[in-house]
Amino acid sequence: TQENMGSDVGANLDLIDSFTKATLAGTDLPVMLKMTPNIEKMEVPATAAIKAGGHAIAAINTIKAITALDLDEMTALPVVNGKSSISGYSGAAAKPIALRFIANMKQDPFLKDIPISGMGGIETWEDCAEFISLGCTNLQFTTSIMQYGYRIIEDMISGLSIWMEEKGYKSIDDFAGKALENIVPAEDLDRDFKVYPEIDYDKCVGCGRCYVSCFDGAHQAITWDEETRKVEIDEEKCVGCQLCLHVCPVANCITPGKVVFKPEDQFGLGSEAKFVEATSASREIIVGQYDE
Repeated sequence: TQENMGSDVGANLDLIDSFTKATLAGTDLPVMLKMTPNIEKMEVPATAAIKAGGHAIAAINTIKAITALDLDEMTALPVVNGKSSISGYSGAAAKPIALRFIANMKQDPFLKDIPISGMGGIETWEDCAEFISLGCTNLQFTTSIMQYGYRIIEDMISGLSIWMEEKGYKSIDDFAGKALENIVPAEDLDRDFKVYPEIDYDKCVGCGRCYVSCFDGAHQAITWDEETRKVEIDEEKCVGCQLCLHVCPVANCITPGKVVFKPEDQFGLGSEAKFVEATSASREIIVGQYDE
């Protein structure tokens, strides 16, 4: 966070060029440039680094942040002699940010074939698989080792190996970057349908979480019977946002259900309205993680 150092270098194309060339002048080894996430488009500095002679990209570095305040000392944490500073945030919360930047770079025409070493919140074998699926062919870990020790890497390797065997992948090259073709601009998503949630009343515990979340934060599309503690979906109001599914504390109590094809959307597009009962295939339209 020091001026003209660290993340400031990663946001300054002239400094990227000079730092990269200076490093290359002092070694015959391949040079990997680590990208800061404290920018809008990582493709820009990454391109500058490669054009300056860099061989590969590492992403992402830590995120500038204030993680918490000490309300007694009235300063940020950690407190150093009564003062603090904006510093780098890492760990599991960084993963979604890292995945976004990596996808952006691997979909860039100039950078798509440049090797990327992925990092940022990797703690499980699933995390490893996600980074590789976006095109990373090498991974790095720091915060997870600080928390769990080097043994966590053995767990990651074991889990990833079992998953690859189940999927029939012989090496990471078999699925590296495989998810990229399915990540498209928001305007290219098919929005001609919506999916109503389906409630398994045998699993419902009557907690009311779905009702409260829908009423206060969504479309008031769930009704609540105080006596029976039973909820029901009002299909006239439901827009298929799936918020209820995500807040439900019981696994598979609320799942994607009936698919409705819209007669017309706000731009005059769409297909004729028809109802299709939920199947495993239709659930994949929304999110594959709910398939058994």
